[in-house]
Amino acid sequence: MAANNGPLARPTAAPPAVAPPATTSTPAPPSTQNPAPAQAPIPPNTSSQARPARFIYGEEDTTIREIVHVSLGGPQVRVVFTNEFGTDSLTIGAAHVAVSQGGSTINTVAASAAGLTFGGRPSVTIPPGALAVSDPASITVPAQADLAISFFLPAQQIHQLSQHGYADQISFTEPGNTVGAKSFDSPGEIQSWPFVKAVDVKLPARAGAVVAFGDSITDGAFATRNQNARWPDVLARRLQADKHTSDLGVLNLGIGGNRILHDNTGPSALARFDRDVIAQAGVKYCVILEGINDIGHAYDPGRPYDVVTAEDLISGDIQMVERAHMHGIKVYLATVTPYVGAKYQSPEGEEVRKALNNWIRTNKVADGFIDFDKATQDPAHPDTFLPAYDHGDHLHPGDAGYKAMGDSIDLALFTK
Repeated sequence: MAANNGPLARPTAAPPAVAPPATTSTPAPPSTQNPAPAQAPIPPNTSSQARPARFIYGEEDTTIREIVHVSLGGPQVRVVFTNEFGTDSLTIGAAHVAVSQGGSTINTVAASAAGLTFGGRPSVTIPPGALAVSDPASITVPAQADLAISFFLPAQQIHQLSQHGYADQISFTEPGNTVGAKSFDSPGEIQSWPFVKAVDVKLPARAGAVVAFGDSITDGAFATRNQNARWPDVLARRLQADKHTSDLGVLNLGIGGNRILHDNTGPSALARFDRDVIAQAGVKYCVILEGINDIGHAYDPGRPYDVVTAEDLISGDIQMVERAHMHGIKVYLATVTPYVGAKYQSPEGEEVRKALNNWIRTNKVADGFIDFDKATQDPAHPDTFLPAYDHGDHLHPGDAGYKAMGDSIDLALFTK
């Protein structure tokens, strides 16, 4: 089984201090609600996209139908459910996978839908800190398909979620157990991926995966919702369309607010690297885009903290490259995109960004580099985004910027 891109597990969101949108929470100290059940955060959003009402997990019997995108197709799938950041046991009462037909509607024909089991059982209880992998389900999954992962969450005590808090994708809830229903009668909407960690698609032995590892710019912050417009999505479509790389899927392991050296909205890149890169099925390549949040926080004119140098960040990159190489994974480091004009930018931070990027372009440790800085900068003002690529906060790209990033990648890197 080789992994395709599905959501990444992480704890309940807590907003970062500055510009990057929240997608995770700080694991220490844990974010808990006692005695109330865990609540999904309302993620940061643009004014043009309405936010759903806050949803409380575990308060009552509920079916959750999460819509996730896969890059490669195949005849079987497995779904990974997670309680890795939970502090209570998590019971999944029933689960189901199907090809999505848009909204909360699924394709219910036998070849496109199946119930999920766990060691032959229809339900599973996952201890705190653990995950559960379903048995293989025989459904035909087209390449670049949206899947609906439906699961029944009986009422239970949930103090802390394991979730991807900002998904750029609408998913759905409905009272009771309706995992196999063709559509929900009165669906509630959520903008996160709770408890679903990944989808594995069965592929030939020659196939493999590219991990896109990074922060909110890899996560796809402010990309148009439900359109799969993140740069890893652009890369996945390009790989699929090229006969030399069509057997490579892309796994998006971006976390908004992530840093190389310090925890913030989730574990640091160094802390999560083994779980989120090395432990994935079928990984052959890893693209690392990290560092802007380390720099921004360290040199924030308003509230600097966790001060780091370019040398510190380079040391962290080297550690990730070496750890990947120990497992036969090729690594391409990506230059850090412009940020002048962002809330936490500073002249001192810009000098660190330039020094880090200069090392990335000239280093002999990784297997190569991808120049996202050059792909997105304004040629007249190289320390800022090209206006057409700027989401508006001068830190994150918009859809055009994400497309420019994905289009800038030399696919020959993935034939080595």
